[in-house]
Amino acid sequence: MLAALGGMGKIFDRKRANVYNRGMTAPTITAFVCLGSNTPDAARMLALAAERLRSLPHARVEALSGVYLTEPQDYADQPWFHNQVVRLALESLWTPQGLVRALLTEEQLLGRQRSADPALRFGPRCIDMDLLLFGDAVCTAPESIVPHPRMCRRAFVLIPLRDVGAECRIHGRTPAEWLAGLDYRQEGRRIFQ
Repeated sequence: MLAALGGMGKIFDRKRANVYNRGMTAPTITAFVCLGSNTPDAARMLALAAERLRSLPHARVEALSGVYLTEPQDYADQPWFHNQVVRLALESLWTPQGLVRALLTEEQLLGRQRSADPALRFGPRCIDMDLLLFGDAVCTAPESIVPHPRMCRRAFVLIPLRDVGAECRIHGRTPAEWLAGLDYRQEGRRIFQ
């Protein structure tokens, strides 16, 4: 299975990428990516997205949070989402823009089609792969803003982020510190906000 990685200038197949990743040099950047899907096969879509992240060159999946069922935000008339956060170790050749291009490519390969209708921006989707944090980087480029501009208001991001990055800092605060200021309810793996 081949995947063209935007911005990387190469094509890698899964087998070669996994061999390369096992021998990669010491990573210097920790990035966090939030996965989401609200299709009938959402759990499978998250598993496929995590597998695609494992195939990225010069990168290694270090940890996966649990999967949480989350109430839709902004566009409420749709099925609940399955959300998960992935912690990646990246070699220093990656940039926030390069990683976002790779994530968008992987979304397309998994069947994501973005609606031109602004009202559906937060509507149903087969897969969503959002860059949350890229080390300590702050990036204001419109296509790759990090830290993610809405993450500190979303329990469905902060709870799984706390699972795999409890000590990370977003504007000087941990995920738990941001969660303390939100109005939400958690029942096991279900998040209401």
